[in-house]
Amino acid sequence: MTCIDPMLPQPFCIQKRQSETPDTFTLEIQPAKIDQAFEFAPGQFNMLYVFGVGEVPISICADPGSKSLMHTTRAVGPVTMAMSKLRRGDILGVRGPFGSSWPLEEVDGHDVVVVAGGIGLAPLRGALHQLVRCRKKLGNLVFLYGARTPDDVLYRRELELWRHRGLQIDVTVDRATSSWLGQVGVVTMLIQHAPFDSGNVIAMVCGPEVMMRYAVFELQKRGVPATSIFLSMERNMKCAVGFCGHCQFGPEFICKDGPILRYDRIANWFGIREL
Repeated sequence: MTCIDPMLPQPFCIQKRQSETPDTFTLEIQPAKIDQAFEFAPGQFNMLYVFGVGEVPISICADPGSKSLMHTTRAVGPVTMAMSKLRRGDILGVRGPFGSSWPLEEVDGHDVVVVAGGIGLAPLRGALHQLVRCRKKLGNLVFLYGARTPDDVLYRRELELWRHRGLQIDVTVDRATSSWLGQVGVVTMLIQHAPFDSGNVIAMVCGPEVMMRYAVFELQKRGVPATSIFLSMERNMKCAVGFCGHCQFGPEFICKDGPILRYDRIANWFGIREL
């Protein structure tokens, strides 16, 4: 969908609300106008507007091959709390899509390592669907995922589906339960032994910023060049088109230059805390 006015929310209808974890949910939505199309690339985001409450930027987590638009978010503020109470048939305002996308056009013939922390899996979900579909064109395809607890693991059914279709998956949790049989610890510790060729790999990373800092550190310890590491950045975005300046990061604007940025473009600022 190409909006005539990028500042004007378009009406979308809630098709389904899916609880993912105790505080995280997915909304599946479609344009309220039947003849309205919506095209996006994995990694882009929308501004979602709850009428009478406010607007927030949320990454698109849908598979580009699907007919519906999906967003996964955690209920942590007034807008997302109100969003969590929406049900089938309710109307949500949507502006977008905005921003850059994951470098899926560059992956043929390469190993690919995807590193996600917590809800950082959501912006990577669409990319993972496409990577699994083009599995035969890739070298090793590795997904490293870390969650706070076993109950916080997102998209469990899809993880198993991707595993059966050739995605090598390692999952770790910060705090285990008595029934957890997997690994325990931070996700960045998995990078050291992940099966990829550091000279022929593309890395895609999304999660809390401190986790991404350590992921970059571990990837570079393996010899992965800065030009092969892509990060999904997050900042306070209001306009989504680079006018308001709230999301400026060095010379970049996360809303229009990002949110997906190659590491060498932001390396000078990425290590500065509170920037």
